[in-house]
Amino acid sequence: MEDRVDVVDEELLTIGAFAARSRLSAKALRLYDRLGLLAPAHVEEATGYRYYRAGQVERARLVALLRQLDMPLARIADVVEAAETADGDTAAGLLTGYWADVEARVAGQRTLAAYLRGRLSGGSTEMYGTFTVETVEVPAQVVITETRHTLADELPAWIGASLGRLEVAAQECGGVTGAPFVVYHAEVSMESDGPAEACVPVADEGAARAWAARHGRAWETAVRVEPARTLAYTRISKAQVAHPQILAAFEAVERWIAGREGLAYDGPCREVYFADWDAAGPQDPVCDVAFPVR
Repeated sequence: MEDRVDVVDEELLTIGAFAARSRLSAKALRLYDRLGLLAPAHVEEATGYRYYRAGQVERARLVALLRQLDMPLARIADVVEAAETADGDTAAGLLTGYWADVEARVAGQRTLAAYLRGRLSGGSTEMYGTFTVETVEVPAQVVITETRHTLADELPAWIGASLGRLEVAAQECGGVTGAPFVVYHAEVSMESDGPAEACVPVADEGAARAWAARHGRAWETAVRVEPARTLAYTRISKAQVAHPQILAAFEAVERWIAGREGLAYDGPCREVYFADWDAAGPQDPVCDVAFPVR
């Protein structure tokens, strides 16, 4: 067994001795090695026995502690690298940023749990506020689009980046002629990855198709004509756009449609971003959650 091998170099420890000193299992150490987080100082070619230096104990313990925070392995690698290059402020900042993300996620889940308790018990479902639903006629539009399969936690960053890219591209296509929007062709959640389609209306279809021919492979871009539609929508603030708060807005529109006899869905749901996101405050209206209807 690996922890019974005699080691001549007293600076090196067998995996068993190192596991005892770092308070980790040999199985965990092998996993960290495989993931590139903690490589042995030496591996015997003939036997495959692993040996570690005593100076690696601190790294091993730091990795183990960060794993207890459910930190993804890629982010652990960034924190450990910063810590080992004597850049403690950067390492601490990376941890602070990660934990802020965790707290935001837990806060959203806490609110969602309260909403679901009210819904399941037959009580109030207005945890996220009340929603006014209206309809609007939208004319046919030429749109340049970018499509991606993405989970809910990656969605906000992708929406911002993709709409930004498309708005820059629109300058080559006669300019932006309407509010950018995101179409959900299938559910986007922590388990389902869509796809979602970012869309920016443009003036010049010919120029748009020429642009797509040049860039289509790079970002899964395309050009299409979005038909004229009637949208049932509710307007929400920047704070309400956050997941899972936005789910209540989608449900409100769906309930409104279900309560109108003769009204039917006429396409996938969408979010229409009509305001300057960066300039808006938390309570400013920025987005319409909408379903095409007929």
